[in-house]
Amino acid sequence: MKTSDIIASIGVIILLIAFFLNLNKKLSADSKAYILMNFLGAGICCYASYIVRFYPFVILEGIWSIVALISLFKVSRGTSRD
Repeated sequence: MKTSDIIASIGVIILLIAFFLNLNKKLSADSKAYILMNFLGAGICCYASYIVRFYPFVILEGIWSIVALISLFKVSRGTSRD
């Protein structure tokens, strides 16, 4: 297994754990933990995609990460996500 595969797997695992916890009502989609997991998972996947030069996923995961970061700042300041 290549380093990029390991990095991507870590990112995907973080995203899937967040998704699973949200589906099972253990984490709210508005919680800091859920949004942080999305930010970290997407950021890690973005980096792994960059390493292998798969730019469509660099864009996808990069935007996902930026949106999660913006949401994290809004939640931290108590601003509504709507």
